[in-house]
Amino acid sequence: MAKRKLNVGLLTLGMVATNFYFVFDPEKIDESGKKHVICFDPGDRGKYIYDYLSEKDFVVDLILLTHGHFDHIGGVEELKELTGAKVGCYEKEIAICQDPHLNLSNYYGMNLGITPDVTYKDGDIIEAADLSCKLIATPGHTSGGCCYYFEDADILISGDTLFEESIGRTDFPTSSTSELVRSVTERLFVLPDETYVYPGHGEMTTIGHEKEYNPFF
Repeated sequence: MAKRKLNVGLLTLGMVATNFYFVFDPEKIDESGKKHVICFDPGDRGKYIYDYLSEKDFVVDLILLTHGHFDHIGGVEELKELTGAKVGCYEKEIAICQDPHLNLSNYYGMNLGITPDVTYKDGDIIEAADLSCKLIATPGHTSGGCCYYFEDADILISGDTLFEESIGRTDFPTSSTSELVRSVTERLFVLPDETYVYPGHGEMTTIGHEKEYNPFF
């Protein structure tokens, strides 16, 4: 079956170079000439993100979080206010989103806390912006970390679960190395090798590459 051709836009933001992604179908344009997107992990500079997308005629339909660490939620409130889009996350990550200690923001004097508008269960299909993705629970980096899988386009937004030839840190509150390794092997490495992986930091990779070259497996 022919795969759908979706585009993945990228802005790298914040003090630890977090990847903010927006996914869209370049062939879907509304009556006003705008393209609709799902955004992932607006970690900083919400107004900058909004201005950047608006200048390119993008409309934000939904904001999704892979996990609640400060460097992935720092721009959420501003982007939400400017776009009116709802914010969603895995149901087991709410406490980390809300708690400055658990999301590490208090270590940097930020005192960040957000409350998502909607939560999802493992395996839920999320539809917005003429797109459809599945939430895959991948605990380990945080207890409620997750990835988002666009099966029809071979795209995985992996957050800090899986990186190019690495995995997320497990020395934070609620982290677990054994859980993270199990999440990758049992939940991600079962995906097709050609699946493109867009991580929370660093460069894009593929499932096939990580199965062969990632030193943690």
